[in-house]
Amino acid sequence: MKKTLFIERGFENITALATKILGSTITFLIALVLVLYWWFTNLFTSHDVHQNIGDIIFGTTFLSLFIIQKSFNRYSALMHLKLNELVASNNDANNAVLNTHKKTESEITEMVKEYIEEEIESLENIKDDLDAENS
Repeated sequence: MKKTLFIERGFENITALATKILGSTITFLIALVLVLYWWFTNLFTSHDVHQNIGDIIFGTTFLSLFIIQKSFNRYSALMHLKLNELVASNNDANNAVLNTHKKTESEITEMVKEYIEEEIESLENIKDDLDAENS
């Protein structure tokens, strides 16, 4: 179990690093320079219209990856901040959900299962209360 958790945490760290790198401004600028260089060297040397159109579409799609990742990183950080603020401001809230972005996927899945079980129990209590009132 410890070995699996160690491997999972390592993979989570690698993906977090890759996400930060792919979403950084400098990475986008490097990719943009490479795509522009590729376009200008190929577009003027190749006379095949279909290849040029394919290169333009491929380059645009490649650059879109970095733009989407940057946008997702920003949105994700804002959501974490807002949720942490809401949880911290609520006295009845379970503070275990703070900073869940640092947890592994399996830890998050376990937390979700716990919350679902609590919700089911709460709904059953409400149903029992309503049944008692109607009796």
